[in-house]
Amino acid sequence: MPVETAPLRPVPGPRGLPWLGNLPAFGKDPLAFLTRLRDAGDAVTWSLGPRRSLFLSHPQHIAEFLGSRGGAYDVLRIGWAMHQLVGESVLLTAGAEWRRKRGMVQPTVRPRQVRRFARTMVDSALAAVGGWRDGDRFDLRREMTLITQRIVLRTLFGNDLGDRTQALGEAMATAERAVATEIRGLPLILPPWVPLPYRRRHLGAVATIDAEMRRLIDARRAGADGGDGAGADGGQGGDLLTRLLAARDEEGRPLSAKEVQDEAVTLWAAGHETTSTALTWTWYLLSRSPEARARLDDEVDRVLGGRPPTEEDYERLVWTRQIVKESLRMYPPVWLVPAVAKEGVVLGGRAIPAGTTVWCSQWTVHRDPRWFRDPQVFRPERWDADAPDVIPEHAWFPFGGGSRGCIGARFAQMEAALLIAAVAQRFHLDVTPKEATPRMGMVIQPAVPLIATVRARSRP
Repeated sequence: MPVETAPLRPVPGPRGLPWLGNLPAFGKDPLAFLTRLRDAGDAVTWSLGPRRSLFLSHPQHIAEFLGSRGGAYDVLRIGWAMHQLVGESVLLTAGAEWRRKRGMVQPTVRPRQVRRFARTMVDSALAAVGGWRDGDRFDLRREMTLITQRIVLRTLFGNDLGDRTQALGEAMATAERAVATEIRGLPLILPPWVPLPYRRRHLGAVATIDAEMRRLIDARRAGADGGDGAGADGGQGGDLLTRLLAARDEEGRPLSAKEVQDEAVTLWAAGHETTSTALTWTWYLLSRSPEARARLDDEVDRVLGGRPPTEEDYERLVWTRQIVKESLRMYPPVWLVPAVAKEGVVLGGRAIPAGTTVWCSQWTVHRDPRWFRDPQVFRPERWDADAPDVIPEHAWFPFGGGSRGCIGARFAQMEAALLIAAVAQRFHLDVTPKEATPRMGMVIQPAVPLIATVRARSRP
């Protein structure tokens, strides 16, 4: 029987300022502000600048919201910087155009395709680990970014980009800082014609990214390799760019060159930025949880027996997958989901005025003590099949949900689990500082660099 949705009874949130609304409080500390909204009630009204907003915290309301986003809501084009970066990709389109693009992009990351990339994921991890030595120290997020960037370049473009990789990575880092600048302050609601220094830097970074995307697409259309290395699928044309170029809609039309470019940038940005951040937080949590790390050691030794992990091992690495799931609960890279209600939207039996921006936050729901016992504690065992606590559906939604859920969710979870297993076979990573605070931008990152000391494992 379907579960009846809890009634929606909005309560007023904190009083805002004229024109700015609650933007100053939100920008000062977004996670703390959203947590206060959650604690005020399951549905709270507030305002981000002039936007009339409704913040949801109950899993049933979130399930209803995410499940009906395809037709009942418009995309919130929040911020100038994000639109400059990803253009009119599936991330920011709506209606018939979104359905067309989604239908063409989604098949590129179906489970069968993701499984083909497992070897690329593991090989990229082993290439990095092969250069580590006992006692080495490095910036953990930077090292994870190098690995995931290599993976996404090989799976997306079928090759490495050689010297161009660093420039592309630096441009993406600049773009990410621009997105963070907007989210945290007044630039979020300033018109795009206002000249601000970060906007000039952002346009330069986007120009670098777009030029490289165009070069790769033009080379692929011309039948050239377009890069500096061997294809991720042994020259079989199985990379995501090839599939984007070959995709056709129901009328037999391909994506235009600009549409391919926008989707490639989106897949590249999402494909390494979110996973590298998730891995960074995972090693941080494992460093502080010796029992969980010991159980990980036992599992990789037992399941893998000293050989590299493969796609076939993914389902058998049960504890490893639970570590990933718990890390995504505590530090979900994507931390906020907004959409704009159209005419006739109903939530929890209550009509939502058209134009209202509806929000929910992975961070606040994942750390709600009503759904998770000891929510501030890293406990992968809460995801055991026989765990006593029942976790409501949509109390965990790091990849969103419904028709607009992340199309790369399977890719990201497999990538994280296989990379963790490949590293854990050989090393422990002891991470400082002992207590890390998050910083919000395009994803939730550590506020300061996390420095990892490499410790070689003693294996039986």
